[in-house]
Amino acid sequence: MNRRLTALIGIAALVALAGCTGFAGTATPTGGDDAQLERSIEVTATGEATSAPDRATLRVGVTATGDDAAGVRDELAAGEEELRTALTDWGLDDDAIRTERYDVRESYETRDDPNRTRYEGVHQYAIELDDVDAVGEVIDVAIDAGADEVQRIEFGLSEETERAVREEAIAQAMSNADDDAAALANASDLEVDGVYEVSTTQSGSRPFVAEQFNAAADGGDGSASTAVETGDVSVRVSVNVVYEATPA
Repeated sequence: MNRRLTALIGIAALVALAGCTGFAGTATPTGGDDAQLERSIEVTATGEATSAPDRATLRVGVTATGDDAAGVRDELAAGEEELRTALTDWGLDDDAIRTERYDVRESYETRDDPNRTRYEGVHQYAIELDDVDAVGEVIDVAIDAGADEVQRIEFGLSEETERAVREEAIAQAMSNADDDAAALANASDLEVDGVYEVSTTQSGSRPFVAEQFNAAADGGDGSASTAVETGDVSVRVSVNVVYEATPA
C-alpha cells in the first residue's frame, strides 16, 4: 500500500514539473525531437497573386406576370424550355445551366386590393462557362431566347488555375514573413535560425464581378455581340510562421 502511494506521488511530481517547462511563442515540435525553443519570433504575413479568369458564371432571369399563379408558372416553364434549348443548341451542356432561384408570388401592388390580383414570377439561372470570351455571345443567346434580366457576371478561376495561383500567393506570403522576421530579429538583437513551424491561417479567391455591360446593337446581320469587361482574379493567402531565434 505504501509502495503504491509512493509511486503515485512520484508520477504527480513529474506531471507538475512538466507543466512548469515551456518556451517563448506558441510553436511545438512536429517530429520526435523533444527540444523546445528558447527564443522564437512569430510572424503573420499575407501574400497575393492574380491571374486572368478562365471561367465565368452569369446569372440570367426569366420573368412572367399574370392574373393567377398557375398561369405564371406555366409561362415560366415555357420560358425554361426555350432558354435551355437555345443554350444547349449553342453548345452548352445541360448541367452547365442550373436553377438558382424560383419564385411565384402575388404582386405587392395588388396584395391589399381585393378587387385586383396580380402575380409575378421569376426563374433565375446560373450559367457556367469555361470560355470567358464567349460570355457576351451567351448573353445574346439567352436574351434572344426570352431571358428578361442579366443580373450578374462573375469571372473566376478553374480549380487547376486557382491551385497554381495560390502557390504563388503562398510563396509571396512566406517572402513577406521572412522579411518581417528579419526586421524583428534585427530590432531585438537576435538572429533567425530557420523556420520552426508554419501554417496557413486564411486563404481565398476574389472573383472579378461585372455589374454592367453594353448590349449589342441590333444591326440585323447577327455579327454584333454584347461587350463585357473582364478583369484579373486575385487569390490571397495568410501564413503564420514561427522562427527559431538565437542571440546575435
